[in-house]
Order: sequence, then structure tokens, then C-alpha cells
Amino acid sequence: MLGRLLMLCLAGLPTTGSVASSSSIPPQSASPAAPGKPDPEALLIDVYKDLGANRLREALDKANALVAAYPTFRLGHLVQGDLLLMHARPVRNFGAMADAPQDKLKELRDEAMVRIRSLQEKPDPNLIPKAVLQMGEDQKNVLVVDTSRSRLYVYENQDGQLKYQSDYYISQGRFGANKTKEGDQRTPIGVYYVNNRIPGPKLPDFYGTGALPLSYPNEWDKRNGRSGYGIWLHGTPSDNFSRPPLSSDGCVVLANPDLQSLYSTAEVGKTVVVISQGVQFVNKGEWDKQRQAATAMLEQWQQSLESADSEKTLSYYSRDFRSALGESLPTWFSRQQKSMNGARFTSVKLRDVSLFRYPGPEDMIVSTFIQESAVGKSKNAIRKRQYWVKEGSEWKIIYEGNA
Repeated sequence: MLGRLLMLCLAGLPTTGSVASSSSIPPQSASPAAPGKPDPEALLIDVYKDLGANRLREALDKANALVAAYPTFRLGHLVQGDLLLMHARPVRNFGAMADAPQDKLKELRDEAMVRIRSLQEKPDPNLIPKAVLQMGEDQKNVLVVDTSRSRLYVYENQDGQLKYQSDYYISQGRFGANKTKEGDQRTPIGVYYVNNRIPGPKLPDFYGTGALPLSYPNEWDKRNGRSGYGIWLHGTPSDNFSRPPLSSDGCVVLANPDLQSLYSTAEVGKTVVVISQGVQFVNKGEWDKQRQAATAMLEQWQQSLESADSEKTLSYYSRDFRSALGESLPTWFSRQQKSMNGARFTSVKLRDVSLFRYPGPEDMIVSTFIQESAVGKSKNAIRKRQYWVKEGSEWKIIYEGNA
């Protein structure tokens, strides 16, 4: 009974009414662990399951194995301490040490709570993140961060289809998400690219075994006056396996084994990181429908370029359009036309197209692609990025520039 009450407390669930049994908790996906070591989060979840079934001896054995394998996992030590205390007296609160710092106990309770909730709210692997409409042929995977769940999901690109691969616990900014200015200690919301890889030996111990800097602020951030810099995915110090959910200056922080897994596959300029305050998932049928609609939108714009119908092309742009230089639509479009010197495209092709729904209140899609254009015998290829917004029932380009 004590174990079940403890588990309910950790999960933030009501202690009355219908409660799912521990057997209803789905198995945790395997995270990379050091060779010869058990997966730390899977072992922690097994401890929770045993607590929920009041199997204290089994729970303690697993907690002992957890801290032996990962001696810097502070949450594991706290769970082990409570289990040992249960053999001497009743334990009614998580972290029952009377003389322990209350702020540190709260941080560990918060970590325990989001780890359990991530299991109870674990997405069906057959569902697809709504934000990921299409990945380019040259993109191996996409990283989707849900700040509301303190979770990062990895999806693999398998011939244009998204396949769930793994997920990890993450820490975010001390004051949560939605970064607006430098020093606000918040994690940004948006679509970003990994723009560098920094190995651990080149970093202070604070950043763990490596870092993947992100392209914050992106074009939309700059358009909206958001400031700051240095938003990374990075690891933890050698003396701490994981950090509390709200503890960084704005970066996304993972345990070192998890960071290393991402580091090994991340590609500079290609790997996309979508950071959202609540990831929505859709079934494949709905995903196909939305992807096809977004693809058709982009293809119609491409066909208008090829037709040399300036008026038609201009109709795809929003009146609120601003270029990277801050130019209005008439000024920017006129400059684009002048650069052609009266010539017209004989062909326009788009390749390596990626399409992402931008997280946030706006109904917006960001597209990135290689535009291959031919004017007579002259050919040119340029990487572009566009932001499309929904205006009434139509999609319009509100930003376009080189990527």
C-alpha cells in the first residue's frame, strides 16, 4: 500500500477513483546505455512498477543495481534511500529525510513525476508528430522536443515515412519555454537546425560529453525581435547523471548516454530539432492528407515561377511579407524581378524539400529546399527557406530567403 501511495504521489494522480495498475504502464523504449550496463531509465521504471505492486524487496534490488551502475543518478539514490527506510518505519512522502534540503527534494520529485508521466502519456509509435509534414531525402532523422512532458522524441526518415525510434528525458530552461530575450532562462519554441557539433573534450565538464548548437534565433525569431544566442543540446556534468526538469539557462539538456546517441547521428545543417510546448500526434491517414496539401501548396508556387506569370507568383505572398533585410513585399519583389533582367526561367525544380508545421499560436509552415533554376543554358542551384502563414483559407509566404 505504501508503494502504491508513493507511486500515485510521484505521478500526480488522484488517490481516489479508478487508477491504472502498474501493469498498464507500457514498456520503456531502450535508451543507449554503456556496454555491460542496464538501461537506467528502464530500470528506474521497473522500480516504480514494483513499488506500485508493493513488491518492496524486488524494488530495492533493482534500486541497488541502478545506483551501482550509475552512482551519479541522484534520483536513483533517493528512491533507494526511501526503500531502505521503509524496512524500518512507514514512509508516506517521497524523499523522507527530514534534514534534506527541501529545494533539492522538490527538484528530484519533479524529475520523478515527469519521468512517470512520460510513460503514462507515451505516444502510440504508430502515430506521427503533426509538426513533421515532410523530411528531405538527405535528412536521416528529426528530433521533436515536448517541453510540457520534458521529453525528446526521435523519428527516423525511412524512404519518406516517419518511424518512431526512441525517446529521452530532457531538462529545459529554469523558467520554462517560449524564449523572447537574452537572459530570460527560457527554452525557445520553433523549428531549428543543428549548426555545429562540439565534442566533449573541447568543452568544460559542465556540458558533459558533447554539444549540438542550434540555429536560434532563426528567421522567424529575428522577425519577432527575439534575442539571445547559445541554445544547445548538451550533456550533464560528470558528477550528475541528470538534471531537474527546469534547470538550464535555455538549453535542452540530456543525460550523457542519451546525448551521445543523438550526437552520433546528428548532421550539421540537416538535422532538424522541433521544440514545442505540446506535441500533437496524428494517424498516418491524417498525416498523409496534411503532407499532400502542403506539398501541393509549394508545387503551385514553383509552377507559377516557371510560368513567368509575375502577377500569379506575387499572389502567393502575404502583404505582411518582410525579407531578411526588412524589405516590404513590393520592394523585395521588384528587386527579384530586376535581378532577372527580363529573362524568364525555362525550368524550376525543387529537391530535398522539408516541410514542418511551426509550433506556436500561428498557423504556419516552414519549407526548406534546393531550388534548381535554368534560364536558357544557364543553371543555378540555391538553398531557400520560406515561412507560409494561413490567411483566411489561403496559404501565403510571409518570409523567403537563402538558407
